Amino acid sequence: MSAQQDVIDVLVTDHREVEEMFARLELMEGRAVDEAKALAEQVVIELVRHSVAEEEYLYPAVRKHVPGGDETADHEIQEHAEAEETMKRLEALEPSDAEFWPTVDRLMVQIRHHLDEEENDLFPRLRQACSEEQLVELGGKIQRAKKLAPTRPHPSAPDTPPGNKLLAPGTALVDRMRDALSGRGRS
Repeated sequence: MSAQQDVIDVLVTDHREVEEMFARLELMEGRAVDEAKALAEQVVIELVRHSVAEEEYLYPAVRKHVPGGDETADHEIQEHAEAEETMKRLEALEPSDAEFWPTVDRLMVQIRHHLDEEENDLFPRLRQACSEEQLVELGGKIQRAKKLAPTRPHPSAPDTPPGNKLLAPGTALVDRMRDALSGRGRS
């Protein structure tokens, strides 16, 4: 058996990491602290990378292998688009802004709902529809895609192949240069 993680293990690990960051943010709620802004930025970075990887590889696999996959993938992509709009709003806010914490709360509600649907509906259906070898191969693709994915929300960017796969590398390069210049994402 391969030492590589399958796609579900990779994505659930991501989900737990985001949930841990959400819990830390909840402890800060209402206080205008620099750590809250940095943590919110880190949440957005992780969510964008995760979402881009899912859109590039997970949802096409869902369309191909899972019964009713087109409808499921479309629903998941729509949830990503809604969360991306919220992340874009959050990016422009500071913890001292009146809308910062309500926007963080909205993002947490959106993402927790999305994670719950994936873990309790989509992932079991995917595990049933794919071989272990397919799931491990998909896990590797997801891990590689996350390393090359953009780090900022781009609500107007394509969410499906081939457009997302063509534009993501250039967008990611620009995002990473902006992050390096601004210090964004460094804790």
